[in-house]
Amino acid sequence: MASCIEESTTATEEEEQNETHPSEKRESRLRKFRELHFKRNEARKLNHQEVVEEDKRLKLPTNWEAKKARLEWELAEDEKKKECADKGEDYHRVKLLDITAEDAERWERKKRKKNPDTGFAGYAEAQFRQYQRLTRQIRPDMESYEKQREDCGEDFHPTSNSLIHGTHVPTKDGIDRMVEDVEKQIEKRAKYSRRRAYNDDADIDYINERNAKFNKKAERFYGKYTAEIKQNLERGTAV
Repeated sequence: MASCIEESTTATEEEEQNETHPSEKRESRLRKFRELHFKRNEARKLNHQEVVEEDKRLKLPTNWEAKKARLEWELAEDEKKKECADKGEDYHRVKLLDITAEDAERWERKKRKKNPDTGFAGYAEAQFRQYQRLTRQIRPDMESYEKQREDCGEDFHPTSNSLIHGTHVPTKDGIDRMVEDVEKQIEKRAKYSRRRAYNDDADIDYINERNAKFNKKAERFYGKYTAEIKQNLERGTAV
């Protein structure tokens, strides 16, 4: 009798377990489904945000990133300038303190790689390039500087009452350097000037080669305006 009761209880327990297993499976499946649904909605939202951002980027100018970086840099520079002004400091000196030796050397290498001579653009630009080239060649002589300072005395820093005109005598080394530089300029100029063909039948209206070049330039620019006057002068019928 007792054995029958035990068998009946175990059977009921197995039936209850069999009933609970499907319900648990159903709950776990529903939970996974809800998680997948949540992840899908989250991915859809993120995709929509990316599409909106990409559309905004496509509508912006092509150089927007560079402009934005430039504006941010200018704002940072303005803030630094205001801070230095409030503290009474020199902004350029403070800025130089933040530059490392490696950055300065890299910038110098970039400057040396660049070729500022882009060809003849005008006499002013050519003269300025020549001035820069000559100033780069200057090597200060501190001994002659100190000697000249002792010789001049107070007139070394002249005022409106100083009379030092004509008192400076250049040294022999300075004269030799000037002569050497002038000879180099003449030699370089001779390489760039090509020999023009000489016409024996052409009218001689010049006194030397320099004047002939000037007359050709004047004829090139003003010849069409002065052609009639020139013909009248040659015929002797000018009024």
